[in-house]
Amino acid sequence: MVTAALFVASLAVPAILQDTAIQTHKADTGVQIERRPLTKVMRTSKPSSWQQILKQRLPLLGHRNWVCVVDSAYPWQNSPGIELVDTGSDHVTVLKAVLAALGKAPHVRPEIFLDKEIDFVPDADAKGISALRKRLFAALPKSGVEKKLHEEIIADLDKAGGTFKVLMLKTTLTLPYTSVFMRLNCGYWSDGAEKRMRGKMGG
Repeated sequence: MVTAALFVASLAVPAILQDTAIQTHKADTGVQIERRPLTKVMRTSKPSSWQQILKQRLPLLGHRNWVCVVDSAYPWQNSPGIELVDTGSDHVTVLKAVLAALGKAPHVRPEIFLDKEIDFVPDADAKGISALRKRLFAALPKSGVEKKLHEEIIADLDKAGGTFKVLMLKTTLTLPYTSVFMRLNCGYWSDGAEKRMRGKMGG
């Protein structure tokens, strides 16, 4: 009996698949990937704008997913579900586009969070913050926006990213505590309906 040793040459392919993934995109140059052992990685040289990425991801997102519009210094977190996209665009412009897209989506509705610290940052320490606050608040709904401490929101996202997808759209804004965090809820099932159903279930 003859024993044959089979050797397979490595092939150059556009996608590399391993085990888990954190992705970061550069909207004007394509997709950049941090390589790690035992991670699932997809590489592509085809450029994608943040608008295209948002359009592609939105139908896949649902209850408990997040979409966030974050300032330039927001950290790249390690949770495997977090996808970071460098938009290279104006903060409020990106926010308006995200809110418009979510407003047209029949399957989800956003629960919006801001950093509690945003109300206390002075122009003396962050030039332009007052003008930005006015633009930001004007773009947001008049009610239903909740403010939490920045570290609490980061912890919420880190926990969510361990189980659910989180889409982070990073902007060119260089003012602190200006990120907008949107946790998605079911668009065709209200909180009131959920509460009534749970009451009937005795839970």
